[in-house]
Amino acid sequence: MPPTGQVDPLDVTVEDPREGTAVISGEEFLPGCGEPDAGSGEADAGTPDTSVLVTADSRFHSSTGVTVVPEDLSGNDLEILIPQGTGYARRTGTPVAGGMRFDNVPDGEYFLRLNRFYYLSRERHFDLGRNRMGRPDAVYSPFSEGTAALSLTQLAPWQEWTTLNDPGSSLQLISGDVDVYAPLSLNEYVSVGATTLNDPSAWIYNSTGRGLPVLDPAKGDHLYLNQLNSVAAGTMPSGAPMSYQTVVNSLQPPSFAFTPDGTTPLPLSGALQPVAQQPFSMEWRLSEFTRWRTDSNPTGTLSYSAMSLSPMPFGDQDGWVGYQGELFTLSLPRGEDGVIASRLAYGNPYPSSWGVVATVSYAFRSATPVVIGSRTHYPSGNVYVTDRLDPLIASPIQPPISPPRQLRIDGVDAYTSRVVGTTQPVFTWQPPVLGTPKAYVLSIIQLIGTFDAAPTLRFYVPGDRTQVRLPPNVLLPGATYYARVAADGSPHYEPWRAPFITAEKLPAVSSDTFSAVFTTP
Repeated sequence: MPPTGQVDPLDVTVEDPREGTAVISGEEFLPGCGEPDAGSGEADAGTPDTSVLVTADSRFHSSTGVTVVPEDLSGNDLEILIPQGTGYARRTGTPVAGGMRFDNVPDGEYFLRLNRFYYLSRERHFDLGRNRMGRPDAVYSPFSEGTAALSLTQLAPWQEWTTLNDPGSSLQLISGDVDVYAPLSLNEYVSVGATTLNDPSAWIYNSTGRGLPVLDPAKGDHLYLNQLNSVAAGTMPSGAPMSYQTVVNSLQPPSFAFTPDGTTPLPLSGALQPVAQQPFSMEWRLSEFTRWRTDSNPTGTLSYSAMSLSPMPFGDQDGWVGYQGELFTLSLPRGEDGVIASRLAYGNPYPSSWGVVATVSYAFRSATPVVIGSRTHYPSGNVYVTDRLDPLIASPIQPPISPPRQLRIDGVDAYTSRVVGTTQPVFTWQPPVLGTPKAYVLSIIQLIGTFDAAPTLRFYVPGDRTQVRLPPNVLLPGATYYARVAADGSPHYEPWRAPFITAEKLPAVSSDTFSAVFTTP
């Protein structure tokens, strides 16, 4: 998963997996990239190639391996922007076998725009391919939420939620055979200490961005239902009690057929089994994260920090593919500092071939809220470190890269609120003190008065660039925004060539600086 939490912009317009089962490599035909285009004949000798081919293969990961399915890009909001002075010349694409071809793109840099995402590149073949979880012929219903009829025994004694840092018991539904990760919300009250649970209408929601899947026992579809409980773990550096949540019991019911229809509940019944707890030791140096607070924002404050462990179905050869819930979560209260040196444990109900990935994060946020309509915003930034568990805890956990510094808008300090002079400003910054960025990601977040997702523009540039001039007409007049710049030090990340596939390679590390709010004229 991308450490910056980015959404996949292809999902804005391409919601369902492709039904086809053809397996291609994505390199078998590259029209406009040195090979003859189908039906167009050879290019004249010595004639420079001025086309760019954009492809988008879905790589479906399942127990049978990886199946590659080409996607049709013709329905996507996709174009190329070529810098020209203070503006950009635009190119639209032509659908070709395997993707979209853009002609008359001169040698040099261009932005490939996909919806609200902009990638600065020189590549003649740009790969928008994605890794997907589950078999390629899986069918997903139009219903992303529904109900489940639960009849469960042999639970670990049920716990009540007390605080964010001591969340008690919860249930999660996942599967490596189809793409589903669904936390369950109970409709019936469960007594503290109960070991049975009967709820005919628990609420489920598939958090992967897809509808709930159709389950087919003939295809070997299985589900895991995991119970997570809180476990006491001594004290935090501040002296407050510390606890974490981990998988303690799990149920893998026999395969069964189910088609979500928006009414029929998903039947889940059986006896959960205890999950063996796997111990690990770590030294998490919170102080090595908090020391970068003023680089993240000179007036920012310390916010929440957390460590989580998640499964990597089918191994880690392609990085962290898909999201299949949590094995372990340690959430700390706002402002916690110092060092946590502890021996902890996590439950893992999955096959030994599945890997374990760990993410550690520390957030900083504005000291002053910004109220827009009925919504209160806190501009914020994060430090992320994601890696396989074993190498992450082999040495003290600390960030290998710090935030960029001295963020400016049109040459003026961006950490002070103001009205900018234009809707096409130039953002500049200085490199971080610690680490070498492989790339920078500039995010422009619009602050809105409703509780919908905040509209966000993102610009991805190589790590030797410290400036982005926005294209015209991407910012609204009279609107309120803030900017966030991430220094990404992930060694395998190449957003100028293959942003989604390379973002999932491990390790993944990034640190943000964020501005004060600014308003357009």
